[in-house]
Amino acid sequence: MVRTLKAIKKKTKHDVSVWSGGANRKTTAALARVLLADDDPESRLTLQTVLRAGGYHVDAAASAAEALGKLDQFQYELVLSDLHMESPEAGLRVLAHARMMEYKPATALITSYRDGQLRRSRAGHHSGILIEPENLPELLGRIAGLISDRATRRLERELRLANV
Repeated sequence: MVRTLKAIKKKTKHDVSVWSGGANRKTTAALARVLLADDDPESRLTLQTVLRAGGYHVDAAASAAEALGKLDQFQYELVLSDLHMESPEAGLRVLAHARMMEYKPATALITSYRDGQLRRSRAGHHSGILIEPENLPELLGRIAGLISDRATRRLERELRLANV
């Protein structure tokens, strides 16, 4: 099935109307779409609120199964997943599925655990960043960096394909 550019744009970005300065005209800005998968309601709602305040469109999933369904339905610039949800490896399953998507979103594990041992034990199993949402400016900076790196990789891939 071939998707048109318009259909892809519709599925990946959400337009937000913004009134510009003193001129009475409307401009449109596109928000990066983030999938947040976390089974802990408090953590999920907190991160969702922080990300939205940071200017991102956030879809939230309370389980790995819900996240997998959203990955198949929409396109995301970034997928953030808690490591432990309904099973100890559920978060890794979500990120593995995301990496298999044609549109190649950036991926990262998130956790509210303060156990350094968890970070060390998972370092060899996951190439993304383990994000601990304790320092909000750092968190938002890392998220912006992940999305920026993904955009750069995508552009480089498109340029390589255009030169072939």
